[in-house]
Amino acid sequence: MRKNKVWRLVGLAAIAGAITVLAAGGLSENMVFFLTPVELEERAQEVTGKPIRLGAQVKPGSVDWNADATELRFVLAEEGVEISVESTGAPPAMFQEGMGVVVEGVYGHDRVFRATNLMVKHSNEYAPPDHAGDASETYQSLIEGT
Repeated sequence: MRKNKVWRLVGLAAIAGAITVLAAGGLSENMVFFLTPVELEERAQEVTGKPIRLGAQVKPGSVDWNADATELRFVLAEEGVEISVESTGAPPAMFQEGMGVVVEGVYGHDRVFRATNLMVKHSNEYAPPDHAGDASETYQSLIEGT
């Protein structure tokens, strides 16, 4: 009976070890680094050709949008470092020069970042429109049905 318990414990330990190895390997393969242009420039050789996220401000005057080909080109800038970005597909409606964005994609050997996903960074503070007026008046008119 005791021998049977030992083999069960050995089997459970082997299964737990295999799951740990598989999980750790899967995580490292699916990990996506988030970098700034300065960090990307410093780690270019290490991350070239690997999926990463890059976040910075869109340089004013750098946006080139070709609606017919749905190609977008712009420059992300931070502390004097500029990274050219190419993206396909329509940009988000809020995309504009001078705003913060995060792009996901691959940095090429030609020093161009090819984005597969473009996300606009925005404030999470809500401000009502200037024309909103007093909300209590709006609610009262809804209650009264006028």
